[in-house]
Amino acid sequence: MSSNSMRRTTLAAAGLAVAGTLVLTGCKDGIEETPAAPAAPSAAASAGSSAQPVSPAAPSSSTGYDGSAGASAAPGGAAGGAVAKSGQSFKIGEAATVPFSYGSNKGGQLAITVTGIDAGNPSDLAAVNIAPDKVKGKTPFYIRYTVKNTGNTDLSFTSVGHMKGLLDGGSESDVLLIAGKFDKCPSESLPKGFTNGQSQNSCAVALAPTGTKVSGALYWGDPYNNLASPPQKGLTWK
Repeated sequence: MSSNSMRRTTLAAAGLAVAGTLVLTGCKDGIEETPAAPAAPSAAASAGSSAQPVSPAAPSSSTGYDGSAGASAAPGGAAGGAVAKSGQSFKIGEAATVPFSYGSNKGGQLAITVTGIDAGNPSDLAAVNIAPDKVKGKTPFYIRYTVKNTGNTDLSFTSVGHMKGLLDGGSESDVLLIAGKFDKCPSESLPKGFTNGQSQNSCAVALAPTGTKVSGALYWGDPYNNLASPPQKGLTWK
């Protein structure tokens, strides 16, 4: 995409049990220019609020995520817990080890695994409180992934998002952020006691023009975005 592309965000009105926010993304070098604020553990949609992006976590001296240090990137998954490098690609079912910080929870580490991408039906979106014209001509795809705490930081009540779809041609899909319960694609904050070895399933809703397909996933949480110094690229699964 052109570096001049801008992200446009349409906020859906809150008021029902489930609310959705459609994020139409522009990108620079494949990365969304302004990251979404981390979702608070709440069942209500937050509209019109903003937050500063979390500062990128510092890379390990032996396994730098920028690709300039540490072990060489192996094909597919980062073996042995090595931190994934900028732009590294994985196969569906392979785990990526990433540094993770959220609020006051600093210095954490996660293994994120995209386990599958399922096509939904446009009628699924009737359960989401968003104007029909905002999703007209779009089909939802459900990116299913697992999150495992592989570090020593208690990540209770944090949220692991920043996952979006990749269309067949490699461009990024639109993203539908949902606050509340959505049975087709359940996603919740990590539970209390989410310490080393604990894992949880999660899901992200990607929207594709009807007739096209979401065939991959992109994780662009810190530090895998262009807010890092130097700028980094997201991790992909296909």
